[in-house]
Amino acid sequence: MALLACNTNKRKIYISECSTNIKFKKVSYTHLIDSAKYYDKQYIEVSGKYVEGKNQSALVNDSTFTNHGNGSSLWVNFTQDCPLYLVGKHTGLFETEDGEYNKISDRHMTIRGRIEITKKGHKNTYKATINEVSYLVLD
Repeated sequence: MALLACNTNKRKIYISECSTNIKFKKVSYTHLIDSAKYYDKQYIEVSGKYVEGKNQSALVNDSTFTNHGNGSSLWVNFTQDCPLYLVGKHTGLFETEDGEYNKISDRHMTIRGRIEITKKGHKNTYKATINEVSYLVLD
């Protein structure tokens, strides 16, 4: 039973063919939120907790002692223009290997994409948007 539990939380890496020759700047979540204007239109790598729901696709700080409100969160714009596939397989990010829906909400992730501060997600309430997502690691 313990072995089955370990397999379900195994690290998974998803990549797309978008932005393959781009160098990404690794940035801490807190620094990115504090300095979003500086990183506008730049390609970054950041980690946090992903939260999804009705009208919600957000990366939030994974610290329990910080503000998780929309103004301190990043909208994540997954698009069909840059589909993400599990490394070594043709399984998309939102599907499991058996064809079911892959639950990624409330999971820690590292994500690479392009920051846009003029786009602020649903109802313009987020700090910025991560567009052109080309790499994602689910822990």
